[in-house]
Amino acid sequence: MSNVFKSFQASAKVPTRQISIRNFNRVVEEIVDESNAMDLVLLERERQLENAQKSMEEERKSIQNMRQTAAQDIEAMQSAWKEERAQLEQRAYDEGFQIGFTEGRDKALADMKAAIEQANKITQKSKESAEEYQASQERVILELALRAAERILNEALEEDENKFLSVVKKALIEVREMKEVKLYVSVDDYGLVSANRSELAAIFPPDTPFLIFANEDFEATECYVETNHGRIVVSIDEQLNELRENLIEILESED
Repeated sequence: MSNVFKSFQASAKVPTRQISIRNFNRVVEEIVDESNAMDLVLLERERQLENAQKSMEEERKSIQNMRQTAAQDIEAMQSAWKEERAQLEQRAYDEGFQIGFTEGRDKALADMKAAIEQANKITQKSKESAEEYQASQERVILELALRAAERILNEALEEDENKFLSVVKKALIEVREMKEVKLYVSVDDYGLVSANRSELAAIFPPDTPFLIFANEDFEATECYVETNHGRIVVSIDEQLNELRENLIEILESED
């Protein structure tokens, strides 16, 4: 096993580059389908959606109340203006002050116009606040769903060795055409992978060198594949981060 660690130290000096695993979504789906973990993710997502919908309904009712209040205020001001206008007209008629009547009418009209504009601003502000709240809830729901998926997938991999081997096989299939393949796993997983080396090596042509190394710095289920063309990270955390970034880009593009 000392030769294995020496080989790892030598290979660590080679510049590497990240290569995303194709069809990772299919891998995740297979893992979740096997453990029925996605049911929990969906339940969590439905709960968060329900909470978000309740909050949005409360916000909608608040906006509706504000609109009704504004409409009542406008109606009251219009009614008051009619009464005041009648009084002004009567006063102007009685006293013969046509100029005073005109000024009073203009002032009342200006006051009513200002009140209507203020009510419209309140309505628009409420609408903008509701839209901002909805957008923020979409991001919260996304983060909660991804965290739940990450927790469930990691637990599934740790509890079932066959699931971890399945993930490793998928990664090796991606590089089966490479001339040289090195698999780096944690110390905890080294025994499992080594015991199934023959099955994994069968993925490649007989003349393709296939080496397995243990990395003391890796945590359980963490691994990557290194070839003459670069490195593929097999970590679930890395793949979920990539998925998170893609989903966030989709949300932002819809704004």
